Amino acid sequence: MQLPPADIGTPVDDIDTPALVVDLDAFERNLAKMAKLARDAGVRMRPHAKTHKSTSVALQQIAHGAVGQCVQKVGEAEVLVAGGVRDVLVSNEVFGQQKFNRLAALGQRARMAVCFDSPEQVAQASKAAKDYGVTLGGLVEIEIGMQRCGVMPGAPAIELARRIAEAPGLEFRGIQAYHGTAQHMPTHAERVAAIRQAGEAVRQTRDGLAKIGLACEIVGGAGSGTFRQEAASGLWNELQVGSYAFMDTDYASIGDEKGGNRYTEFEHSLFVLATIMSAPAADRVVVDAGLKSYSMEKGPPWVHGRAGLEPYGVSDEHARVRVLKGTSTPKLGEKLMLIPGHCDPTINLHDWYVGIRRGRVEALWPISARGASR
Repeated sequence: MQLPPADIGTPVDDIDTPALVVDLDAFERNLAKMAKLARDAGVRMRPHAKTHKSTSVALQQIAHGAVGQCVQKVGEAEVLVAGGVRDVLVSNEVFGQQKFNRLAALGQRARMAVCFDSPEQVAQASKAAKDYGVTLGGLVEIEIGMQRCGVMPGAPAIELARRIAEAPGLEFRGIQAYHGTAQHMPTHAERVAAIRQAGEAVRQTRDGLAKIGLACEIVGGAGSGTFRQEAASGLWNELQVGSYAFMDTDYASIGDEKGGNRYTEFEHSLFVLATIMSAPAADRVVVDAGLKSYSMEKGPPWVHGRAGLEPYGVSDEHARVRVLKGTSTPKLGEKLMLIPGHCDPTINLHDWYVGIRRGRVEALWPISARGASR
């Protein structure tokens, strides 16, 4: 890891750049708001650590009432368990005996669960659980419209659940029903329709499982774009939200419930702080944060709080910023707060969160699971 780009108490203008900055006030309001929404809906919250990649953030979410964390990779689970998280769901398929052995080793220190969509995985997980003397939880992932992993709902899912329940060392715990594609559908109406359709698949599978005596402790899914629909459905009981804590331009660009073209349920709290390293023309400046500082698959970042400035022409270590007509040109050395297009891969490019409040650095959190991709 690199050294932090600032010390506690450093003024924001003196933070070395590029730096991943968190507005602590906005971040804390986001955590509190989602926790209240889940409580009011009578559902549990299991936030997704694939977004934040940090034990520090995970423990704050748990302090707000989360039952544990989701991860996508065993490596992320290893970091969280080492940092004190005691209930982790790998909300993804795992394949390979080595990976299941690592998961079972974690089961000696924490309650672990994983998603399945094949009998071969069940056999590998059962062997690992027996070898390590633990019980691993198993969820059947069902295909509800994402066309990625998962078995078909109904009979195929029920048969796989039966295999999990009968396998030594495994415990059937429920259904994984995450519709990632629905999170960024451009209109609220489209997202509502997608989750309503997914709910029929969940209901069919849950009811079929009940008929053979298998109860679903967990029906997990939802994301920052559709969590209200899952929470109100009476079907999902755990929300696997991630981006809500930080937000990004991709989420900000989906339509809201009132038909607007901006989603404002949560605040932007995550920024890449950049310095203007060159000011060669009145209509163009250049900052020191490029592709190695934020993800670009959702387009260039936005400049926070500064109308008339538009990043473009991003390269490895630079981004040009267009100065629109009527806007004063920023000065050499001035700092800009950039809102990334996609928070998850942006966070994975940094070693530290720099938490700021009232113009100074108040917290430094290591991004402890950065690069944990296995």
